[in-house]
Amino acid sequence: MELLSEEPHQDVLFFSFLYSIATALFGGAVARQLRHHELRMGVRSFFILVLLLIGESICFVALPGYSGLSLFSVACLLSYCTLPGTGYLHVFDKAVLITAGCDSGFGHALAKYLDQLGFTVFAGVLHFDGPGAEGLRRNGSTRLTVLQLDVTDFEQVARTYAKLKAELSSRGLWGVVNNAGVLEFVADAELLPVDMYKHCMEVNFLGAVQVTKMFLPLIRQAKGRVVNISSVAGSTPMPGFAAYGSSKAALTMYSNVLRQELAIWGVRVSTIQPGGFKTRIFGTSEHWDNLHRQIVQQLSPAVKTQYGENYILSFKEKYAKWQVYLKENLQPVLNDISNALLAKNPKPVYTPGTSTLSLPRIHLYLPSCLSDFFTFQLLKSDPEDVPEGVKEI
Repeated sequence: MELLSEEPHQDVLFFSFLYSIATALFGGAVARQLRHHELRMGVRSFFILVLLLIGESICFVALPGYSGLSLFSVACLLSYCTLPGTGYLHVFDKAVLITAGCDSGFGHALAKYLDQLGFTVFAGVLHFDGPGAEGLRRNGSTRLTVLQLDVTDFEQVARTYAKLKAELSSRGLWGVVNNAGVLEFVADAELLPVDMYKHCMEVNFLGAVQVTKMFLPLIRQAKGRVVNISSVAGSTPMPGFAAYGSSKAALTMYSNVLRQELAIWGVRVSTIQPGGFKTRIFGTSEHWDNLHRQIVQQLSPAVKTQYGENYILSFKEKYAKWQVYLKENLQPVLNDISNALLAKNPKPVYTPGTSTLSLPRIHLYLPSCLSDFFTFQLLKSDPEDVPEGVKEI
């Protein structure tokens, strides 16, 4: 009798082992999706997993042998196929170039964030031996490479292209994030020197064009993404932002045209228009003071008289006031950039930030006389802050 009872016991152990293998394979596949942020956990996912757990016990008890195991395996496969996905691609083996600006601000935070997600990251910096670059090297993984990259320097862009082409070989470059940007100074359009307009255009617009044109063969090879960091000032006219806003408006238009043209190649283009975040684009207070001196020195006596010393001086004093209203948490911007890189169907435009909700809508939906009034009032820090010439009218 003991010999007869051993065989059923061995069958139970054998099929328990097979059920464990099937469960482990299913669990591993689900864990992989979770790790790559491809699975959306919610009520539906929880309900499917609970039903599968109950179904395993029923199959094992009610249908002993291979029939129950087969039914359970089919249930695992169907459950895996019906689990709600996030609509995102996996990160594995994807390389991204972030252009100059990774010394600080969005670029620095983005390089660390994409590295944590598992991307191969090439982070462009202006100061190769600076604290920002050193921080990335110290805290980043072996997948993160810091590069000297000034987007206005054609030779540096070409050298970077040659390096990435050699390293990435047949895999191509999944994404370029055109992050490099300068603000220069915020003041009335008439007060800003032409050189500041030129510098904004060279970095914010022409630099992005130069990098994109150079790297498009590698991006097209991977059927990847181009992500351009524009600004809410590039779609909404804002007093004081004539130089910066014009360059970002040019970048926004370039992105829209590029998106249409590259769609047939399987390349997706997205524009990020952040608003109201604290980065180092304003520079330091000392840098702001220096720019203010440069502006004052080049103004003609007539313009100085019309605007008045107090009005011109007010732009220097606004630096500290603006810093108070800027958000320090950059995560909304990082999330939108990663979505643009990984979403199966990325949006043409992402608008992280509170000001991106109000200002564009005021500009789009109100008559010009009202939108101009509200925008001017929202951005003014002092009701009495008007040029001397206006007070005399």
